[in-house]
Amino acid sequence: MACATDVARQFLPCVQPVQPSLGGDGARSINLTCNGHSPAQTHYSPENNGQDTTVSNLTSNGHCPVQTQYSAENNGQDTTVANLTCNGHSPAQTQWSPENNGQDTTVANLTCNGHSPAQTQCSPENNDLDTVVATRVLVIGATGFIGRFVAEASVKSGRPTYALVRPTTKSSKPKVVQSLIDSGIQVVYGCMHDHNSLVKALKQVDVVICTVGGYGILDQVKIVDAIKEVGTVKRFLPSEFGHDVDRADPVEPALSFYIDKRKVRRAVEEAKIPYTYICCNSIAGWPYYYHTHPTELPPPKEQFEIYGDGSVKAFFVTGDDIGAYTMKAVDDPRTLNKSIHFRPPKNFLCLNELAGIWENKIQKSLPRVFVSAEDLVRIAEANFMPSSIVAALTHDIFINGCQFKFPIEEPHHVEACELYPDLKYTTMDDFFEGYL
Repeated sequence: MACATDVARQFLPCVQPVQPSLGGDGARSINLTCNGHSPAQTHYSPENNGQDTTVSNLTSNGHCPVQTQYSAENNGQDTTVANLTCNGHSPAQTQWSPENNGQDTTVANLTCNGHSPAQTQCSPENNDLDTVVATRVLVIGATGFIGRFVAEASVKSGRPTYALVRPTTKSSKPKVVQSLIDSGIQVVYGCMHDHNSLVKALKQVDVVICTVGGYGILDQVKIVDAIKEVGTVKRFLPSEFGHDVDRADPVEPALSFYIDKRKVRRAVEEAKIPYTYICCNSIAGWPYYYHTHPTELPPPKEQFEIYGDGSVKAFFVTGDDIGAYTMKAVDDPRTLNKSIHFRPPKNFLCLNELAGIWENKIQKSLPRVFVSAEDLVRIAEANFMPSSIVAALTHDIFINGCQFKFPIEEPHHVEACELYPDLKYTTMDDFFEGYL
């Protein structure tokens, strides 16, 4: 399949690609050159005695390729860019490809060595190796449970990564802050409640990822306001990292939590800020109904607590994979203004199956204690935080089946494993191995 510069070569034969560069204002640019001149800005032309000519005056046989294209197929008549053809197909919209038997492929899916041209660029100068476009990422909440996975994945992906950290955290969690710095993350001190520090941080980046939880959910509206003011942020990923809150319907107190997340979604959409919603489903680990972070506890060794009859399935994703898939999605045009759902097929398991995997690991059968739907609702109604929220979510997952009762349908929803089949996720079988 053709990469982005291949499309350019078909219509500007003199263009030679070089590696992408990051402009001073954060705008991504491809410095394609024509005899040492950038066709994105000027063009060397014998018609004007070698003087630089602005893009609007670039000519191909007297025709402006920015607006029109001389084509043998239409007997030399001007053809608008929208109608430029590659074997009869418009490269501005689709691309003819032998890999898909000559069917049109949208530009969003054009790949260079299997990668999105919005993220990588194929170049002869680097022997056709992919060159990552340096999308600058700010993580708000990087010292938290999910935030650390996301921030670390951003650094591993080669992106310049920033973390907005409250000034008080420097003294209250010095080791955590130092670990961020040691991993290559640039710490920026500020917070969502300090508008000036927030704006200053946003001006340095292209993508903002928020992973705050609990009572900080509605504070994200302050991020929305700051993004609107700055005007240069290209994508916002608000604090989702769970279920699709527009489709799930948990009991209280989780419902109020989801209502707040819905309010943030609507604020983002009304502000017309480019977004991606991360619906990663359940984090890998045994889902204790009373513990917020399952990975912090090993699987049971005395008995299993089974919710309902243990037959309702859920999707389990490790923290590292949540980070990796998130970083795949941050600047992928296929995830723009969409919800991306993490549904690894090998990790679609019910509790009975999950228990069986662990029993095989420890070579021991454990008794089952069944926790009814009514038991979970009663714990949720006690309104003791955070265990009541966890119980309410456990009820929604393992009683209501909230993670799989709807299909993933375009144009507003995509699935991570289908978009990124090259990313090898960790199975629960392998994950449990780490506890032995």
